[in-house]
Amino acid sequence: MADSLASQIIAAIGGPENIRSLTHCATRLRFELVDAGKVDQNALEHMKGVLGAVPQSGDRFQVVIGGAVATVYEDIMHLPEMANAGGAVASGNAAGDGGKPMSNAEVKAAARSKARGKVAWLDSFFEYLSDSFRPILGVLLGASIIIALVNLLISLGVIPNDEASAGWVFVKAIWKGVFYFLPIMVAYNASKKLKVDPWLGGSIMAMLMTPQFISLMNTKTFGSTVCVENSALGTTSCTANIFGLPMQLSDYSGNVFVPLLMAAVLALVYHGLKRIIPDSVQLVFVPFFSMIIVGALTAFIIGPIGVWAGNALGIGLAWLNNYAPFVFAVLIPLLYPFLVPLGLHWPLNALMLMNIQTLRYDFIQGPMGVWNFACFGATAGVLFLSIRDKDKDMRATSLGALAAGLLGGVSEPSLYGIHLRYKLVYKRMLIGCGLGGIVIAVLSWFFPSVTASGQVVHGVTTTAFAFTSLLTIPVFNQMWVYAVSIAVAFLTSFILIITLDYRTPEQKAEVLARAAAESKVESAPAAAAPKGTPAAIKVAEATADAEAGSDEAAAAIAQASADTVNAPIAGHVITLDDTGDPVFASRALGEGVGIEPTASTVVAPVSGVLQTVAETGHAFGIKTDDGIEVLVHVGIDTVKMNGEGFAVAVKANQHVHTGDLLVTVDFDKVKEAGYSTTTLMTVLNTVAFASVTPKTGIDVEAGDAVIDIQR
Repeated sequence: MADSLASQIIAAIGGPENIRSLTHCATRLRFELVDAGKVDQNALEHMKGVLGAVPQSGDRFQVVIGGAVATVYEDIMHLPEMANAGGAVASGNAAGDGGKPMSNAEVKAAARSKARGKVAWLDSFFEYLSDSFRPILGVLLGASIIIALVNLLISLGVIPNDEASAGWVFVKAIWKGVFYFLPIMVAYNASKKLKVDPWLGGSIMAMLMTPQFISLMNTKTFGSTVCVENSALGTTSCTANIFGLPMQLSDYSGNVFVPLLMAAVLALVYHGLKRIIPDSVQLVFVPFFSMIIVGALTAFIIGPIGVWAGNALGIGLAWLNNYAPFVFAVLIPLLYPFLVPLGLHWPLNALMLMNIQTLRYDFIQGPMGVWNFACFGATAGVLFLSIRDKDKDMRATSLGALAAGLLGGVSEPSLYGIHLRYKLVYKRMLIGCGLGGIVIAVLSWFFPSVTASGQVVHGVTTTAFAFTSLLTIPVFNQMWVYAVSIAVAFLTSFILIITLDYRTPEQKAEVLARAAAESKVESAPAAAAPKGTPAAIKVAEATADAEAGSDEAAAAIAQASADTVNAPIAGHVITLDDTGDPVFASRALGEGVGIEPTASTVVAPVSGVLQTVAETGHAFGIKTDDGIEVLVHVGIDTVKMNGEGFAVAVKANQHVHTGDLLVTVDFDKVKEAGYSTTTLMTVLNTVAFASVTPKTGIDVEAGDAVIDIQR
């Protein structure tokens, strides 16, 4: 029985003993390792169920899983060998307090505390933001789709508005509840991140949203309350007299800055109280004093500061969008491809929510959608090429990533599964981002959107926090401007990918070779040696003699139907299973051998035409006159050396004879670069023959027979 994905990942990562901590986010497993050098990155990248493997600074490593990451994480943590590793315990103080296992959040906090560099506080800040929002992304996505569908029905004239009937008011309440109570959700997550009772954080934030608190704005009931309208924002702020002290009152629904600030202050108060209050009464008095102290601070100071900060940022960005739309509309799409991998996009997400709460609209999501669709266009291009080239693994990866993007607005599967693995994607995608940004800037200037209050905005706006997918196009105003812009971004990236490719020539050659081998496996019955080839003629002639009763002729049949492939280099011959390369070990590229070299020269193992000569000198494909297709691959992952240490002596389409020099290799450089020197050789069209038998476990010189072929 094959090992589970969880077991395979742990084995490739270096085993449980190599794991200091393990956490996960929305799409990735995050490892902090003892020694990152023990990771088998090649095995991870070719593992079914893994979208990508991304080394981080120091000994940190990420394994990209996609939407199933939580399940894989749980499977890993339930492995018997992980009982005392990873998220179950953390390094250093693995037992946490009193030997208790640490939670996923606690492990994350411990890992972040060990952040390297002079800006560790900045890393912690972004981690705080991301962990405060990440758990609620699902409900935000669900709410955004409901908004999109309702807006689509309105735009098609099916319903006049979302308050046309009691039924549609009910539907509105479904998504409205998410954003109205968003501050409570953020407060819960932020408090949990800071190791504070999350229910305490949520309760304090809920205080500001109760009918009793909101009733303080009623000037008829409370004569001491004074209210002032903000014409720029279309909002009303009130000041109440609370025990003789002025308290600024605001509508905190949808606000995210206030709960973030409140949770930070709460953490200081909460942990301070735990240090001075005896353990026996902490359950009662820590929440009691926290609610009184932080509740009052939030109502009188933190809340107003959060509102002022949000208003200032919203107005500042709105000014930039109105007076420098080209800068804004182009900058956002070009920045996002670099912000998302680093997790630096979370502040912008918070600003979007604040814009909706303060300005009653947001203008960042339009340009952000341009980046998303440029990303999805590149993925669509990869899918097109994978179908054309019969690359089954990439076809599955790109199809899943494209579906997650177009339907869910989620870019991580594309980004980590494809784009960061093939760096040429970025060069094509950024052009789509830039061109789409220019289009949205130009069109939105000449065709501005108009808000519900009548304000003219030179930009694409939305009143909802929406994941930019096909389903959420109807939530944008002007919708057609947004649709044209994202279409330009998508098609530009798509066309550039399918015309210029996303792979290096060497990467493409390996994919095509693998696909050819798999195709021949499927058509094995029809792949016998064709009638009329030199070998077939020899067999036919020998068979005729044998039928005449010649003993010598019987031997001639065996001789005529047998071929050999010679060693391309001197060394020790091993099986493909022992090479450490899962692609070759799977026999997808045919049966063959691995040779641990003792020399530096690689020669032609057969006579024939060089159909493939990698520019980097690491791979050669030869087809003999009798139709045998042989692949020689020098080292494992040596394509990444970009030809350094490889002196190629031949060129493509050249005819070579057995023993002719192909390449001279400086294997010391290969070892210094951290790559295996094992030279692999396979018969690509193995299925075309009766048998392909490798000779392993022997020491050979270049030119010695290492593979026998029976036709």
